[in-house]
Amino acid sequence: MTQKIALVTGAAQGIGYACAEALAEDGYRVVLSDIQQDAVMAAAETLGDGHLGMVCDMGDTGQITAMFDRVEQELGPVTALVNNAGIALPGNFLDYSLENFQKVMDVNVTGVFAASQRAARTMVENSIEGAIVNMSSINAVVAIPAIPAYCASKGGVMQLTKAMSLALAPHNIRVNAVGPGSIDTEMMAGVNANPEAMKMAMSRTPLQRMGSAREIGDVVAFLASEKASYVTGETIYVDGGRLGLNYVC
Repeated sequence: MTQKIALVTGAAQGIGYACAEALAEDGYRVVLSDIQQDAVMAAAETLGDGHLGMVCDMGDTGQITAMFDRVEQELGPVTALVNNAGIALPGNFLDYSLENFQKVMDVNVTGVFAASQRAARTMVENSIEGAIVNMSSINAVVAIPAIPAYCASKGGVMQLTKAMSLALAPHNIRVNAVGPGSIDTEMMAGVNANPEAMKMAMSRTPLQRMGSAREIGDVVAFLASEKASYVTGETIYVDGGRLGLNYVC
């Protein structure tokens, strides 16, 4: 293996870009993928020479296949895959449309499966002992009623991570997940702007602050590295202690 190549989906901004940045610092040549063309190209340029931006809708399995074909043709096989792309589409449960539910599952679960399978097949063919890191959420364990599809999808990612880790362990391909809590990204902008919402979020966060995107990126880079060589099938929750909290005052 002549070089380490990482593919990060949903990498135009926020957690995805932080993952790309951390992996680049670890010596990976990074492919940043996102549905937002201008943003992902700008992100790749910001990351520096040698890194590549690509447009891909992770809800479209045909685009996923084409993306991997292009990466392998231009750079070589992916050695670390970070399935970060995801959507939430909030709404009232009683009125939630089947169309929106399916859109969320297509990106958050089917896209993760399709990308992981495609990456793993090439890793096996080339005897690459690679790593796959999936972006789950604390909402794989707890839930918010306004995002039913998102909660279901992240629970699916958690279980898919376990199943893939068992299937790929004979090939020394490790599969893990990261479950963020309240992270200071664009998705949390509404909470940041609302003192009452922030107070509520902090009431259930023992460390009393939001996490940063880079704190997620560093855990992802760890799981992709040899430092985590005996870790597979796990979800690491980076949540400021939230899941361990029994009650709020």
